[in-house]
Amino acid sequence: MTEKQRKLDERYLRMARIWAENSYCQRRQVGALVVKDKMIISDGYNGTPSGFENVCEDDNNVTKPYVLHAEANAITKLARSNNNSDGATIYITASPCIECAKLIIQSGIKRVVYGEKYRLTDGIDLLERAGIEVIYMEVNNEE
Repeated sequence: MTEKQRKLDERYLRMARIWAENSYCQRRQVGALVVKDKMIISDGYNGTPSGFENVCEDDNNVTKPYVLHAEANAITKLARSNNNSDGATIYITASPCIECAKLIIQSGIKRVVYGEKYRLTDGIDLLERAGIEVIYMEVNNEE
């Protein structure tokens, strides 16, 4: 990876972290940006579907089963636009779960850059099996 690409990846990942602040989820806020040809073509953060209350956890602080992940929101937003994600990069503040990994594969995204490791690695393992470039990158928010 070139120094220029590394710096771009760091910047987009920091932007995804800022975008995560839009989430109403209390347990974890996650953001995602889909970038193609140096243009942000979609964005997403974890939360409830459109028209639902902006409450992600139940009374026991357990995430409600219908909460959408940031990657799923970004990819489904793309489906409603005139853009496509063939060959794009998705920047995610946390590593994708296996369900989001399947969406990433099917959407034609070719690179995944993420900034926080999750205890389960099945999503990352599936992306690598599919030949998608996966990059873990710790980013300092103060840069």
